Amino acid sequence: MAGSTGRRGGKSGVKIVIFIIEILVIVGLISVLIWFFNNKYNNGDKTGGPSFAIVNNENLTPEDMGISQEVQQMTQEGGTMSGYMNIALFGIDATSTGISALEKGSRSDTIIIVSVNQDTGDVKLCSVYRDTYLNTGSGGYQKCNAAYALGGGNVAISMLNSNLDLDISNWVAISYKGLADAIDCLGGVYIDVDSSEIDHLNNYQIGISEVLKCDYTPVTQTGYQLLNGVQASAYCRIRYTAGDDFKRAERQREVLQAAMDQAKKADADTIVRTFNTVSSSVLTSIDSDTFLELVKNVGKYTIVDENGFPEASLRTTGTIGAKGSCVIPVNLESNVIWLHEYLFGDENYTPSNTVKEYSTQIYNETSPYVSY
Repeated sequence: MAGSTGRRGGKSGVKIVIFIIEILVIVGLISVLIWFFNNKYNNGDKTGGPSFAIVNNENLTPEDMGISQEVQQMTQEGGTMSGYMNIALFGIDATSTGISALEKGSRSDTIIIVSVNQDTGDVKLCSVYRDTYLNTGSGGYQKCNAAYALGGGNVAISMLNSNLDLDISNWVAISYKGLADAIDCLGGVYIDVDSSEIDHLNNYQIGISEVLKCDYTPVTQTGYQLLNGVQASAYCRIRYTAGDDFKRAERQREVLQAAMDQAKKADADTIVRTFNTVSSSVLTSIDSDTFLELVKNVGKYTIVDENGFPEASLRTTGTIGAKGSCVIPVNLESNVIWLHEYLFGDENYTPSNTVKEYSTQIYNETSPYVSY
């Protein structure tokens, strides 16, 4: 368990850079919302509905969302992507906690693809590293987390769909306040903290507590223990250990799994309290009907695997001129083939012409700066 209570915020004048990792709890949050709907509908109360902000995507065509004709065919009955629901989760690097901060203008410093096999209930997670060099649309080729700043969730999913040959039409974004609140409402999350992490975890708590204007409790020992919202947020921000930013994304997925475990154990009062607390920090394209579709099989949803994109053996890093330090898919085509096998079990995937074009351009723009 964490140790004694510390005072809020440390050094004045320290610039706090919040890399938003809160989206990692959002799958747990989705489970909470699903249970909320399930309880209401099972009791015959169909007058209620989500109070979180919803972006209406009804007028968007698949092409508007970056879904290619080839991918549309694969999602039809009998196609290799049929039977899956793919959702994009975005954690937004914004200093404001209001809904307006989630609309656009801030980068999505956490990006996770959640792929749900609707027949089996198996869930696979794939982090897309925020510094991955991809085509962001009107912003050209740069770090992929810029897409959200350019146009919000819809532009960000278009970036994912066009670069990765996916069919994402549903997305969820959350401001940084949502993580600590949601985890606290769920009673905390159980995480195994090792000796290389504990000092960084406590240092990051200082910055987070300053932004959230709250106290923090230093973690005083290593090992498997219950972390509260601020502690878990700080754990997800750790990047200065072996593995750097890639290890940080792994920690984020670890918190996601832990939050989902807690959500599944929550009682009705906890569900409603969590829903009411975090709803003002969420912006989503998911409507009530889609949530109710998820409700049908909520009991069998299980995270069975997690990974990151680009795949470890198919990526490199380097400084690409003024665009800064980037994660570079050594060959975008090969990475997309790997992704489709990982998510959908497609061992013979052929990337679209769009992906092939992007792959060539990424090589042309990055090869002067890095060795392949």
